Amino acid sequence: MDKHTLPETGFLRLPEVLKVFPVSKSTWWAGVKSGRYPKGVKLGQKMTAWRVEDIRALIAAQE
Repeated sequence: MDKHTLPETGFLRLPEVLKVFPVSKSTWWAGVKSGRYPKGVKLGQKMTAWRVEDIRALIAAQE
């Protein structure tokens, strides 16, 4: 999956996010904590996902 194949709307789980924004899991979570990366949305007690719109904006800001 690359930035051009992301759905228009919806949510992405962490493995999908890391396919289009290749950093390690620990780097991602540290970035979320520091505010560098967008916060996820809790979809369940043990399930976090990110809005596609937020990931698109993050990728665009890096280019």
